[in-house]
Amino acid sequence: MKTMLSLETYESLQAELDELKIQLQEANEVLEAIRNGEIDAVVVKNGNANQLYTLQSADHNYRVFIEKMKEGAITLSRDGIILYSNSQFGSLVGLPLTEVIGLPIEGFIPQEFVDTFNKIVEDGWQSDSKGEICIRSKDNEWIPFQLSVTSLQLDGGEALSIILTDLTTQKENERQLSLKNHQLEQARAALAAMNEALEDIVKERTKELSVSREYFKFLADNIPVIVWTTHANGYADYFNKQWYEYTGLGFDESKGWGSKQAIHPDDFETKMQAWREGIANKTAFQVEYRIRRADGEYRWYLGKGEPLKDDGGNVIAWFGTSTDIEGQKKEMERKDEFIGVASHELKTPLTSLKGYMQLMAQIGLPDPARLYVEKANLSLNKLQGLINDLLDVSKIKAGRLNFDLAVVNLTELLKLCIDNSRHIYPSYEITTELEENILVNGNESRLEQVIMNLINNAVKYSPYKKEIIIRAARNQGWGAISIIDFGIGLAAADQEKVFDRFFRVENSGFNVSGLGMGLYISSEIIRQHHGMLSVKSRLNKGSEFSVALPLAEGMSNE
Repeated sequence: MKTMLSLETYESLQAELDELKIQLQEANEVLEAIRNGEIDAVVVKNGNANQLYTLQSADHNYRVFIEKMKEGAITLSRDGIILYSNSQFGSLVGLPLTEVIGLPIEGFIPQEFVDTFNKIVEDGWQSDSKGEICIRSKDNEWIPFQLSVTSLQLDGGEALSIILTDLTTQKENERQLSLKNHQLEQARAALAAMNEALEDIVKERTKELSVSREYFKFLADNIPVIVWTTHANGYADYFNKQWYEYTGLGFDESKGWGSKQAIHPDDFETKMQAWREGIANKTAFQVEYRIRRADGEYRWYLGKGEPLKDDGGNVIAWFGTSTDIEGQKKEMERKDEFIGVASHELKTPLTSLKGYMQLMAQIGLPDPARLYVEKANLSLNKLQGLINDLLDVSKIKAGRLNFDLAVVNLTELLKLCIDNSRHIYPSYEITTELEENILVNGNESRLEQVIMNLINNAVKYSPYKKEIIIRAARNQGWGAISIIDFGIGLAAADQEKVFDRFFRVENSGFNVSGLGMGLYISSEIIRQHHGMLSVKSRLNKGSEFSVALPLAEGMSNE
């Protein structure tokens, strides 16, 4: 009898186990379908009744967009259970969605932030709220987040939607900016990181936003930047709530071309020029300008516009952001002031020191001492070059990089620079293809500075294949110079920034000295010659820097 009961018990348990496996498989399939946006609702058995759970006006496009967001997104029940999580939140905390959905949110909140989190959530049930806390990852690391909280009405009751923006990069940038000893490089790194973050935000603009505008507006109103959209011709048709709260303007005042009244008069034409070029070329653009706050104060913003194109490449709309960069601008101003003062203060003692070193070289020193003097002079020349670059940057920022123009034989100037370079870099093979008597309007000293800088860069970034090609020719009214190397090259992203002030290429295992000012100064010099400086490059294949200068009057066809 015992054996029969045990067998019946075993069969009963086995049947229950099989039923549980089926239910578990169904639950996993439902969760996967919800995550992929394949269903709009789910029916849950509750006692003797069934209950329908669905988002109001849910559609596939919105959930696909949520899944592609860089920010984390979760939905909480009244008792703090995670009803929904996108993949990004799972990645941020280092867990698969199967280990996130259905868990209490309190398991991710460090004890030190529980009170702050509860206050944010409590406020969120009443009205939209924001706040910052840390969330614990799978590896027990604390990740700082900004929480944007709003309540949602589900068919089965209320739920709380939370957008989580990872502040790790932002916090690190703030820490870097506070280090006095590295202000120049850290300010550049912070700004570069912020620009990259903005580019990621702009690229989130997708075709689905055109047909899911209400969902887009919800997201746009919960990110800490001004967001706008326009027709293909630039006619503004949307601003998020940050614009209205900051400027105090309404939609009727802002739509179309109404935003002009909030732009600083001195910056409006600069902004419009970048905007017109973007529309004409169907390309993204960015520009800095000041926007007036509701109380009349102006603050600096970085505006970026990204075209939304159809399958035929035609622009159908524009998506843009404007981000407050007032703090970074002030940091750059303080840095520029420091550069100007430091470079001027250093120049006088450096000149005196060079004079004394020259006197020492003339008094018949013994060989060891003479060798030390020669090495000291080389170091002094490098230091003087850096100080001269700092002075040029200060002049450029102050609008005082002035020089006289005259007719210059570009070919002869190139030959002089090439002879000097062959003497300085005897191990490099410099091949030339020079058209004779190319005459341009320019300043010989400043053009020599640009040419030598481009040759020096070609040498510095070509440590292995020591071959450089220099070409010069007339081309449709322009005197064109090309300096070609076969060195480490530039990534596509670096080519867009290589003429920025203090930018230096980050190349693992390969570093060169310098402050990252040479190309910035060279581009400003060529710009003041009414010319163009450009680059074409392939990573690990080499680079070609090209200069185009207007030919002197009467020389175009000779």
